[in-house]
Amino acid sequence: MSNVTISVFGNKIFSEILNEMRLFSKYKIKYYEDLNLCLDDAKKKNHLVIFFVSGLDKNFYNEIKKNNFPLIFVNESSYVKNILSDELNDQLNMPFAILDFKKKIINAFAKNEFKKNSLIYLNNYIIDKNERKIKKNNLELQLSEKEISFLILFSKNKEPISRSLVLKNVWNYSPESETHTVETHIHRLRKKILEKFDDNNFIKNNNKGYYI
Repeated sequence: MSNVTISVFGNKIFSEILNEMRLFSKYKIKYYEDLNLCLDDAKKKNHLVIFFVSGLDKNFYNEIKKNNFPLIFVNESSYVKNILSDELNDQLNMPFAILDFKKKIINAFAKNEFKKNSLIYLNNYIIDKNERKIKKNNLELQLSEKEISFLILFSKNKEPISRSLVLKNVWNYSPESETHTVETHIHRLRKKILEKFDDNNFIKNNNKGYYI
């Protein structure tokens, strides 16, 4: 984790303390007063963001969580803990031991790396293999395991994929199988995508097969 920046928002003194500690000497410590600038930098670069909060709206927290960078929330009261009891892995309550903070940083990076490896970008959509969801423009749709496998197959093939290829790789059926499984699942998936994302062109087909 060399050349990594720890961005601190909301506590300048804490950022200065980190800068003076040998334990964090391999990190670049940067303090932000402007939240939007902090978030913009974190999205573009290899940043871990430490948010110091005294009160927090859950919707705001969930919006921050959608970003693909590691983060830790530090709070001075039980307020955040009470409203975010299901998200405690990203929190640290004051006072805390500095070694516990160090462990949080390592865990946050590991969790973020795992998350990034689970994402597949398919045109304007993001496929999350672990959550089994497809996402676009702050909307998301839960999918079945077979639907995720189907979309992963699209991501691995630049050319249209044939019905026989889908049968073999998604359902482990013989390419010659007499079944309407592929057609039925594509119809259902198209309907789901249309209802959630208003996309009437998600899965197309020609004489070579299906494509996105």
